[in-house]
Amino acid sequence: MFVRLLLFFIGVPLIELYLFLAIGSKIGILATVATVIITGALGAWLTKQQGLRTLSRYQQALAEGRLPHEEVIEGLMILVAGAVLLTPGFLTDAIGFSLLVPPIRAVVRERLSGYLKGRVTVAGAAMENPLQRPVSTRRSDPSVIEIEAEVVDEKKSPQP
Repeated sequence: MFVRLLLFFIGVPLIELYLFLAIGSKIGILATVATVIITGALGAWLTKQQGLRTLSRYQQALAEGRLPHEEVIEGLMILVAGAVLLTPGFLTDAIGFSLLVPPIRAVVRERLSGYLKGRVTVAGAAMENPLQRPVSTRRSDPSVIEIEAEVVDEKKSPQP
């Protein structure tokens, strides 16, 4: 794993440097710098738009009582897209913009979901409505009495 990360963190900047030099020699330094600035600004705007849309779908899934796993994965991919789009470079911009294309993101999401399926376990109490309190998952036992308690501050409560 260490070797892969080392190659990644050395390889990507070297590729970006090569692309800067190759493209800069063809279109000029000012056009290259302008392209990097424009793609960064456009990427930030697109990331914000798609992030807000995904957040809305996340909230809708919660309101419907569904587990928003697809929305969470999409949100993470949009976050990664925004980060690499703000990183100056042509390779990172290509990766970032491709993650902002919904059909490409859907394919990546499906592959990522398949990869994570056996590796991630979701645990928690079952809920009637995610915005309400958790429902007890214990079996009914006649010897158990469930109660709700509330702490009352005697200084603030009215005296009879």
